[in-house]
Amino acid sequence: MNRYELALVVNAKLEDEARAAVVEKAKGYVTRYNGTITEVEEWGRKRLAYEIQKMHEGYFYFIQFEADPSAPGHLESEMRIMDNVLRYLIVRKDA
Repeated sequence: MNRYELALVVNAKLEDEARAAVVEKAKGYVTRYNGTITEVEEWGRKRLAYEIQKMHEGYFYFIQFEADPSAPGHLESEMRIMDNVLRYLIVRKDA
């Protein structure tokens, strides 16, 4: 099992409940592919470096998890089609 970090930038125009649902859905995808979530950090609303989909701000979340080496590929295919996710990035963390 490798350690990974999933960075999510979520639409800032969403209500709190809808934003929480997006994060829960992402966490559900991690557990679906046999991953275990170790930590979830919410950085809050931040200004984006450049405009994405006519938006200047987004909510940033960082999800630390452990999973098999095949999991990031599956997660990326799921994140790509999620509504209200402006950007995502999965990075392998060194031990």
